[in-house]
Amino acid sequence: MNVDLLNEFFNTPLFGILLSLIAFQIGTLLYKKTRFSALNPLLVASVLVMVFLLYFRIDFETYNLGGDYISFFLGPSTIVLAVPLYKKIRLLKSNALPILAGISAGCVAGISSILILSSLLGLDEVLTKSLVPKSVTTPIGIEISEQIGGLPSITVAAIVITGIIGAVLGPFICHLFRIKDKVAVGIAIGTASHALGTTRAIELGETEGAMSGLAIGIAGLITVFFVPLLLYLFNIK
Repeated sequence: MNVDLLNEFFNTPLFGILLSLIAFQIGTLLYKKTRFSALNPLLVASVLVMVFLLYFRIDFETYNLGGDYISFFLGPSTIVLAVPLYKKIRLLKSNALPILAGISAGCVAGISSILILSSLLGLDEVLTKSLVPKSVTTPIGIEISEQIGGLPSITVAAIVITGIIGAVLGPFICHLFRIKDKVAVGIAIGTASHALGTTRAIELGETEGAMSGLAIGIAGLITVFFVPLLLYLFNIK
């Protein structure tokens, strides 16, 4: 009877939601306790969820009954990032041209690097198209991937991995190359590693967080424009 009740619970959306929240809370506690960048809460939560599903032999489709509810809030949650940006609106206006130039350069470099490396490694076109939107936030990346013929599941994985790497290495790289300007740091992290990088940028400071949040939206728009153009230039149909 208890087993039947447990199986019934596993087949409800509540299971996926609770498992995700508990795993993320564990990841958050670990990060707060250690302050070790590699223990990113999302990375820890992802690993915990995968281990749990594999250990108890639970299908991903069963877990995703609740996971879909969480995914639904990805878009609205991104809008919240406009709050710190609004607080720095004067800074944005005074640096509008450098900010747009920096984000544009970052988007072109990110897309081009994928296309060049895919060509050198001999990746097929579908996989290449799936990796192209790796540096934009998930809702935008999924739409781009579907429109150009990629696989959204691979795109989501690439976006998450990119975000985690950016959150972990972004501040270190800026320090290594002595990039001290707060606007430049925020734009670099946000353009390269979207929302996950922005969570790290917010920890660095309000200005860094605001600029990183701005970069998410603008990078998404610029990527939508440049992806078809660069695919054409690299002869990928």
